[in-house]
Amino acid sequence: MSEDAKFCPKCGAPLTETELPTAKLHLAKWESRFVAWLIDIVIVGLIPNALLSSGLGYEFHLWPFEQIPFFDFGLGSIIPFIYWTLVEGYSGRSIGKLVMDLKITRLDGSKINYAQAALESFGKAFLLPIDCIIGWILSSCCAKRQRLFNKLSNTIVVHMPKEAAEAKGVAYTKD
Repeated sequence: MSEDAKFCPKCGAPLTETELPTAKLHLAKWESRFVAWLIDIVIVGLIPNALLSSGLGYEFHLWPFEQIPFFDFGLGSIIPFIYWTLVEGYSGRSIGKLVMDLKITRLDGSKINYAQAALESFGKAFLLPIDCIIGWILSSCCAKRQRLFNKLSNTIVVHMPKEAAEAKGVAYTKD
């Protein structure tokens, strides 16, 4: 049902703003988001490392990121950035998010686009410590558990979201 619909498409009854449902989006916990990130970073770190170490003169490291600096624009960050941008732009879920039953959405629960996916992925791929620290500081005044780049891209991470496309409003709940 579109937001400007005046009549129910099934029964033809007139609609008022109070009759339209409110979506309830269950915000993902920081712990679940961290585990999803860790799953993704192991997948996108180990697989390229295994491929690159197969005789190309590249030394294999079990943990591809010797340190996680505040700013990292090397291959170790570009691969996750591309991965997150593509899979989250397409489906809103990375493998880690899929395992943890999480999804990244717009603030109203609808699907994000590739530009939003790229912007929110930039923070976690290249500037994760700063992104999280500022996000945690903002979370004291922001009830949506957003990292800085989630806030900039108008996205949130939710736990098993219900479709919110038909909702007039959105209610956020914390578990």
